Amino acid sequence: MVRLDTIEKLEEAIENSRVHPVLLFKHSRTCGISAGVMSQEISGVEAPVNVVFVQDDRMISNEIARRTGIRHESPQAIVLKDGEVVYHASHFDITADDIHAGLGR
Repeated sequence: MVRLDTIEKLEEAIENSRVHPVLLFKHSRTCGISAGVMSQEISGVEAPVNVVFVQDDRMISNEIARRTGIRHESPQAIVLKDGEVVYHASHFDITADDIHAGLGR
């Protein structure tokens, strides 16, 4: 996992999405649903995970919402390709299979 804790890292992730799809995951350390999704679904993703810890990096989370037009939720998975959203889901709608499909795997 790569922690997205600066605007520069977010910019890099978005730029990388022009080469290959990129997964962003908003995670709450205090949410049982988020912990379950992290251990049951995100851990099964066979790709780098760019994680935002929403309690620590709210500014980054808000910036993702602003740039994508997707209202913040937690947990939330977003796949970018060419800088655009090709998949997003939150809470129990997040599945490793759907993420893999969004990543083109």
